[in-house]
Amino acid sequence: MADTNAVDSILRAANDSDASDVHLVAGHPPMIRAQTVLHPLEMPALSSEDMWRILASMTNEIQRRTFEQHLDLDFSYEIAGFRRYRVNAHMQRGMVGMALRAIRTKVPPLASLNLPEVIARLTDLPRGLVLVTGDTGSGKSTTLAAMIQSMNERYRKHIITLEDPVEYTFQSQKCLIEQRELGADMPTFSSGLKHALRQDPDIILVGEMRDLDTTALAITAAETGHLVLSTLHTVNASQTVERIVDMYPANQQNQIRAMLANTLQAVISQTLFRRVDKPGMVPAIEVMLCTPAVRNIIREARTYEIPNVIETSRNLGMITLDNAIAELYFNGMISRDDAVAQAAFPDKLFRMLAA
Repeated sequence: MADTNAVDSILRAANDSDASDVHLVAGHPPMIRAQTVLHPLEMPALSSEDMWRILASMTNEIQRRTFEQHLDLDFSYEIAGFRRYRVNAHMQRGMVGMALRAIRTKVPPLASLNLPEVIARLTDLPRGLVLVTGDTGSGKSTTLAAMIQSMNERYRKHIITLEDPVEYTFQSQKCLIEQRELGADMPTFSSGLKHALRQDPDIILVGEMRDLDTTALAITAAETGHLVLSTLHTVNASQTVERIVDMYPANQQNQIRAMLANTLQAVISQTLFRRVDKPGMVPAIEVMLCTPAVRNIIREARTYEIPNVIETSRNLGMITLDNAIAELYFNGMISRDDAVAQAAFPDKLFRMLAA
């Protein structure tokens, strides 16, 4: 089995099951994740030879050399006229394994994503740093894409995106949008970001602040009058601030706290839940806005106080993750078991939901 047509047939079958992810591992049939649940497709198990042929059919010579050197490869794959996928190829037990994430080609409207209203207001910011955080598969890319599209429809600005790989593809409307892909258009995020600053951007999307160089350049870009949007794999606002500070050597951490306090505008932390009222997923969103009180907390290394500030600032549009989860439960969208399982403080939320 395992030429391009066979790979495409696997992906089409996965799409018919509304799968978000496809896993190809030697010795197993193709596995899909649909509505958070992993299960096999009704297809034969893949052999090691199948997996090597699948990899060869999906990649070019440069990508294959990169895989042979690093034993890991991130790339995008497209079935023309159908859909695109973000792919990671890797080795496991001496055999090729692959994980494919389906990428929606049409950017959903911001209003359709069940996000707090305050997030739409963040698209009006002229400058600063806005971070969308959460686990892999929590919908960060979708939220950012919807924010970019909202700006594309309303402003005349230059937007540059730096992605790994390009997921949603934008059509320039009022904005001029350039999309650069890691590997194909730039060697690293930090290199792409450094050169983007010389390309007269108003808004820069950085796919992930994954290292110190990229993080430092993103903060500098926000300091110098650009609106910078990016992601981190953190679960809440206080952890996000600490993660950024911890990237720096100890003797630079006070300085970076001051810079972050001046440039950070908001942290949006999201977790996806399977809906019980109808098919689909819904996000629970924690929102921290950088008010003067929050800026002082960041500057003075009192990040443990951030949850209390969010809790007492709901009138400004802030909300804690657990309160967002509780709202979804009381609106009949998610189950109590799922709500408690993903809460920041499960015992406290359990009592709240049982009241």
